[in-house]
Amino acid sequence: MHRHLQGRVAIVTGAGSGLGRAHALELARLGACVVVNDVAGAEVGSPGAGVVDEIRRRGGEAIADGGDVTDLAQMHALAARAVAEWGRIDILVNNAGVLRDRTFAKLEVEDFRRVLDVHLMGSVHATKAVWDLMREQRYGRIVMTTSSSGLYGNFGQSNYGAAKMALVGLMQTLGLEGASRNVRVNCLAPTAATAMTEGVLTPEALARLDPAAVSPALAALVGEDAPNRVVLLAGAGSVEAAHITMTRGIQLGELQHLPNGAAQVVARLDEIRDRTDEQVPTTGFEQCQFELGKAGFDMVLPSGG
Repeated sequence: MHRHLQGRVAIVTGAGSGLGRAHALELARLGACVVVNDVAGAEVGSPGAGVVDEIRRRGGEAIADGGDVTDLAQMHALAARAVAEWGRIDILVNNAGVLRDRTFAKLEVEDFRRVLDVHLMGSVHATKAVWDLMREQRYGRIVMTTSSSGLYGNFGQSNYGAAKMALVGLMQTLGLEGASRNVRVNCLAPTAATAMTEGVLTPEALARLDPAAVSPALAALVGEDAPNRVVLLAGAGSVEAAHITMTRGIQLGELQHLPNGAAQVVARLDEIRDRTDEQVPTTGFEQCQFELGKAGFDMVLPSGG
């Protein structure tokens, strides 16, 4: 058995069932000690405790934690438990999530806020709780769970899609900020049969979408040789990558100051959207550099701190 995570300590949020459970089992199989976090609780008989028992029966090490990702103090307590148990934290998988699906016209703002609190702020809280430790030990691997609903949109999921796309932006910046300390941050967009997809997909489709089929992609994002700032999509045995690109576009020149500037943008929209020679910027500042370059100005990008 290839146990390339031997000696590593991992936290998986929302790990009592579904994708989180599959991730926890896979990380343990690969040798990691795992904190199985699930808001349903950590006591005997809880989903998280059941996953811990399963890991231990297979010869792995794990402890259960019932912390709520929406509570920063509870995430700090979770991190402290991991350090007390094993002395370090190497891996964080931000997996906890909820659904409140409705069209935007029918969606209550409270349900929008709840989804952001769990997916986005929950990931912020858990990441904040381990960030300084990972930077100090000069090693860390963090995965944000994004979604095709955020990357591409899904009817009735404005709240979920907004939260999931926000996690991509969080990943991009944290990947930049953590790189010098060997803290790498990536995103995983899974497709799997879980409690969150029941009633959405047909039984035949769900049968092919075992959550365990996603976990190899997750494992690739948390190993020593993990990439940084990558968005992987995975499901039904397939793995893809997503990119946010910038086209070559156009340069309006003096037209930008004229009343017909907007009309030129509309008239040339196909040209603007043409994906020939599109690029993937490595930082947001490259848009500024690229646009000033097309306008005839050269500039040097600022170095990261």
